[in-house]
This record gives sequence, C-alpha cells and structure tokens, in this order.
Amino acid sequence: MSLSVSDICEVFFNLEEKYNLNSQLIQGCYAWQLIRMYLYYDITRRTNTFGAPQQKALSILDKVKSFVPFVKNSLLSNPFSGNYTRDILIFDHPRKVIFEGEFTDIYSYFLVDLIRDNYSFDVLEAPYLNKHFTKKTDYIKYTDRIQLGSYIYKKRNKLYFTASEKKLIADVKSELETAFNLDINLEWILTIHILNFKYDYKKYVELFKKRMPELIFVVVAYENQAIVSAAKDLGIEVIELQHGTITDYHLGYSYPLNTRINSEIAYFPDKILTFGDYWINEKTSPIPQKNIISVGFPYFEAQSKDFMNIASKSNQVLFISQGVIGKYLSEIAYEFACEMNDYHIIYKLHPGEYETWRENYPELVNDLDNFEVIDNSETPLYQLFAQSSYQVGAFSTAVYEGLMFNCKTFIIDVPGVEYLSDLINRGYVCKVTDVWDLINNLESFKPEDYDRNFFFKNLDKDLLESVINNG
Repeated sequence: MSLSVSDICEVFFNLEEKYNLNSQLIQGCYAWQLIRMYLYYDITRRTNTFGAPQQKALSILDKVKSFVPFVKNSLLSNPFSGNYTRDILIFDHPRKVIFEGEFTDIYSYFLVDLIRDNYSFDVLEAPYLNKHFTKKTDYIKYTDRIQLGSYIYKKRNKLYFTASEKKLIADVKSELETAFNLDINLEWILTIHILNFKYDYKKYVELFKKRMPELIFVVVAYENQAIVSAAKDLGIEVIELQHGTITDYHLGYSYPLNTRINSEIAYFPDKILTFGDYWINEKTSPIPQKNIISVGFPYFEAQSKDFMNIASKSNQVLFISQGVIGKYLSEIAYEFACEMNDYHIIYKLHPGEYETWRENYPELVNDLDNFEVIDNSETPLYQLFAQSSYQVGAFSTAVYEGLMFNCKTFIIDVPGVEYLSDLINRGYVCKVTDVWDLINNLESFKPEDYDRNFFFKNLDKDLLESVINNG
C-alpha cells in the first residue's frame, strides 16, 4: 500500500480536529503530541510511502559495547554534577559533521561563538548511534545519565489507562487502522512515549532548577518535548534552531487550523530561529509570526563562500541521494547515465548510505565512464554544487542548498514531493516523473528567478543578540 505524504497528513489533521487530540490529556500529559511524529514516520515506512532508511543498524554486540560508555558518561559527564548556575543551556543536534577539522553540530555551533564572552552556558549533548563525537570541553555535558535512567524506568514501570482513555485510544486506533490498512499497537506506542516523557520531564525540571537558566536553545524540539515542557513550566523561554526543511506537511511544525486557533501546543517552543524568511509562517505554525525569526544559517555561509565563484561544468549532473528514496533515485541516475553519454553524472550518497550502498543500490556498481559515486564526506558537498549545472533530488534540505549555487533543479515525483510543492508552484524547480521526463526537460526547463537570501541569509548577529538579550 503506497500513500502520498499529503494523504497521511490529512488523516492526521482530520483525526486531530475530530477528537481534539492535541489537547487531550492522557495519563497527565498531552500524549498525542508525544507520538505524533513517531506515528507518522512509522506509517510512512509501513505503507511504503518512504523506503526504510539505509543507515546501518546497530548490532546486539554494538549495543552491548555501548553500555559501558553509557555508564561511564553518566558518571564522568553527568549534567547534574556540580553546584553552579548557567545563563543559557543549549541542547544541540546529536549528529555531528566535520567542520573546521572537528566534529560539530552545524546548527548550533555559532551560538557558542556568540555568547562565550558574555554569558555562562552549557551544551548538553545526546549520543548519536550510542557514541559522542565532539571534542570534550568543560561546557559540554552528556545526557547519557538521563537516557540510561529513562531506559531503566520504562523497564520497571507500567501504565494503567482509565476507561475513558482506553475508549479514546480504541477509537483513534480503529480509525488509523481503517485509513492505512495496518495493525497499529497504539496503546504500546503511547505507553513507551508517556513513560519516557514522565521520567525525562522530572529530570529536566530537576536540572533546570539546579542550573537556573534564563534561556534554553534546542535543536529538533519535536523530539525533545520533555525539555520544552519542563522549561516552559518553570517560566524559561525555549527557542528552537532550525535544522532542516520545514513545510506545510512537516508534522513537527504543521497543525490543523482549529488546533492553531483554539488550542496551545504545550510542547512547542516559544520561538523558532530560521535560516531565512522562506521556511515557516503562522499559517501552519501554532506560534505567532513575531516569534518566527530569520537569523541566517552560518554553516552554509561559512562553507559556501570558498565555492560560490567556481565555474560550473555545463554537462555535470549531481544526484542527491536520501536513504528513504535512494533505491528509486539510484535506478533513475543509472538509466540517465546510460542514455546521456555526453553528461557526467555524480551520485552523492547520504552519510547514512556510505556503508551499505553496494548491497542496496546495485545499479551504482557499474563500469560506466560517465558515472561517479561519492561515498565519503571528504569532497565538500558545496563544491559539488558549485561544479554542477544541474541537480536531481527528492526533498532533502540539500536541494535548497543547490539552488543557492544556481543549479537547475529537478525533483523526482516520489512520495514526499509535497514537501517541495511550493518550489514547484513558484517555478523555481521542475518536477519530473521518470528518467525520460528528466531527459526531455533537462535543457528546456527555464526556472523563475529567485532571491537566494530568501532561503539562507547571512547571520544577522545584531538580531540574534537582541533575541538573546530580550529572551
């Protein structure tokens, strides 16, 4: 069964309005808000709307090996250790990339540079694939202690839903299963997320009372509801830093009309700092436009400046892969290369695909002279954009970055294309259905002009400082 992203989102929106789900308390918390994104990802995967991510799974041995570092980090980098206060706490993105020679969170690093001389702060880092990659400093604390405690708490505790809660859960479960033709263990999903939230909320209240921050920054707020809730209940402002594409169909940010008008989304941040003016507005967001503040994307600014003036190659086509659509995109790239001998094709894999692409994408293992696979991060992505005249992708944030380098852009019509419907409607990019559609439009498509700062503007330090000072 294959559904579009918009099909799935409309089911969610309709159920939310019918049952007032975002305002329903279950076991003392707004449980639907906790499971909304998890359930969306689970349904898109099980209905084959998106393929499974190609990232290598952790083996049992990997998990066993990671347990000792978890315990070690819980003791030696415990965020609760020490009696001191902090002006600001930053919860960064667990996934790090090499930037200026070190593993860095590209979405929050600039904050440290801006505040280090005038504010006291800690950066709280969650493990990624059960590891920490950044260079340890005095201001970096690990959240392993909280995650380890949450794991134990979930093993030791159960939930007992009331009769009215069971009735609501059964009704929503029935409608979801009918809409998607799936068996959905909604009670189990709710149990895991509620128990996790209850433990984390308690610990973050404890932490925030101890550190007494005036401001909290978080990346990916919809995966950190306990942080948001604990902070807001203590009167601490929470500001989210944009980390990727935000669209009308991103359920981390988009809510149905009646919910936005009549209800508060309790676990939504107070403000969002965006890359540019393009990304989000109050038409779908539950916070007012004045709290959606465009400050820029310093990582793009820093990384792109050395490549902006590179001359592009007129025959170079860059394919931008993503794990959930990589199988289909790799087939199109191979077919395109076979038909278009005069073009040089570069297939840039997502980091999560580096270890598994030979097994998962057999078309990429070929001996074509005009075909090149990039399966490492040593070649800068922005260099590839600068050298290419064309880019082909789905709905990755990298598509927008390619637009900044004036790549003529083609979007494959796969589930998730709705994320870029605005770009398509504006005429900035061209949607194509298959390899022949791509070939036929390669030269004939003429994109409309656009302001590149609309997507990613340079860092506005004065504006950011005012946000911090007035937080």
